Amino acid sequence: MGWTPDPEALRGHVAVVAGATRGAGRGIAAALGEAGATVVCTGRSSVRGSRDSDYHRPETIEETAELVSHLGGFGIAMQVDHLDVAQVRKLAGRLKAEHGHIDILVNDIWGAEVLKGAPATWGRPIWQHDLDDGLRMLRLGLDTHLITSHCLLPLLADRPGGLLIEITDGTSEFNAEHYRLSVFYDLVKTAVNRLAFSHGHELAAFGATALAVTPGWLRSEMMLDNYGVTESSWRRALDMARTDGYPPAPPGFAESETPRFVGRGVAAVAADPDRAQWNQRSVSSAELAHHYGFTDLDGRQPDPWTPT
Repeated sequence: MGWTPDPEALRGHVAVVAGATRGAGRGIAAALGEAGATVVCTGRSSVRGSRDSDYHRPETIEETAELVSHLGGFGIAMQVDHLDVAQVRKLAGRLKAEHGHIDILVNDIWGAEVLKGAPATWGRPIWQHDLDDGLRMLRLGLDTHLITSHCLLPLLADRPGGLLIEITDGTSEFNAEHYRLSVFYDLVKTAVNRLAFSHGHELAAFGATALAVTPGWLRSEMMLDNYGVTESSWRRALDMARTDGYPPAPPGFAESETPRFVGRGVAAVAADPDRAQWNQRSVSSAELAHHYGFTDLDGRQPDPWTPT
């Protein structure tokens, strides 16, 4: 019998997934819903209009909240631009008034997939990149996390047991040995790992835990669109003889994962009474899967990080 989520594992827990519109954020919100959590899904893209979004995409926070509820949790959509301090403070006030406390905070805010450039631009020296785009990448990838933590962590650290997850790309160990696309991208993804370490240092005194988690090769909505496939047909992207105008994916794409996989990793840590073992760590969804035994939606445990 394959692994199945425990629908009561996080019942009664309140989680905030900052940046829950699509990709890893939506997958994390969904997995927390599978475990019965109340999940506040924040982001800029809403059915009420995409406030200052850097993407022109159809996904919304309301869709994510509906998915959470469909899977057994309770989803709540709250439109927030996490670069706007006033909006995040307003979010904190609303959370305090409606829930009193939060058990889980996931900082998944990003929004710079377009700004990071196409693969042909990766590896270029800093002076060949648009400076405004690079600096905005830093704001979207770092300032948003700092603003959100500053405003919301008081609601998490007011009692023992809280969990902060920083979502990044690449573990600290991997990023220390590998240059990541550009100076700007490299700095953001390396810094987010360190941010979890720093938060963990501070939160330990309050009985809370912080760690950084990275997915592997994520089959996000945007990634699937890039290869002209859907979740049900994703393996077609591996066809090296494609004639439909889309580029073939490298062989490593065979070890790609759905956004739910990293989400199940977050849910597993949140449900673990011994979650403090992960404090200040930087881990991958695959490492968490090997530790806790959960699987992706297809029953696999894809692991692009471990050499074969």
